[in-house]
Amino acid sequence: MAEIKRKIAILSDATGDTADKVVRAALRQFEDHGAAVEVFARVRDEKEIEDVVERAAEQGALLVHTMVNPAHREHLQHLCDEAEIDHVDLIGPLIGKLAHYLDSRPRAEPGGLYKVNDEYFMRIEAVEFAVKNDDGQHPRNLHRADLVLVGISRTSKTPLSTYLAQRGHRVANVPIVMGIEPPAELFQVDQRKIYALDIRPEALFRIRQARLQQLGMPADTAYGMRDHIDKEIAFARQIFEANAHWPVLDVTDRAIEETAAILLGLKKQRDQADPRG
Repeated sequence: MAEIKRKIAILSDATGDTADKVVRAALRQFEDHGAAVEVFARVRDEKEIEDVVERAAEQGALLVHTMVNPAHREHLQHLCDEAEIDHVDLIGPLIGKLAHYLDSRPRAEPGGLYKVNDEYFMRIEAVEFAVKNDDGQHPRNLHRADLVLVGISRTSKTPLSTYLAQRGHRVANVPIVMGIEPPAELFQVDQRKIYALDIRPEALFRIRQARLQQLGMPADTAYGMRDHIDKEIAFARQIFEANAHWPVLDVTDRAIEETAAILLGLKKQRDQADPRG
């Protein structure tokens, strides 16, 4: 690991994600660069700007910024010039060129790409919830979920959970394992939250065989054998039939986006039919 010899300070009046990605992409062009990147996000007043510039000066850092507010950008550039700090304005020149080309006045509103509002934080919370409650990790949290997905292994539970979470839905998923009863908590939560994922045996066989190959495991492992798969699917379908109020979604050869659209459509119908949901 390269020794850290240089510092790059990123200053933004929004999340700093844009500048961080650009800087790290550029750094990949330099082997063993030994540079540490530090992000100062949501810096929106002159005192905060002055504090960051002072810190950068003490560290001899290169300051990269994406300040949208023209007054703050001018103040920052003046401070950097006074302190003789190398600095790069990633967004100011582009905004100027665009304003001229589009013959339009910019809004100068921070966070245009990643609007930091209640919806943003709701999505972050939903993603964290999906990660913590993946693959039946914490059944006690099922009552906190907006949606609960159930299905056997390789029926897209995790990627579907992640996709839905990125749209603000708190999703938990519970695996159906042959010969093992699902957790009791699954039957204690609002059953309108639960959606079952099904798949055709021949499709699951292909998926699992490919997975075994990726892992370097024998093709005749029970996990990938057709007769074992048939039994797993039959076991899961028995549970689904016993809980007929769970909608069953066939994920065979469907993209995650398509399955999500179908599920959310069903959810909307359920919510309209019963406003309590």
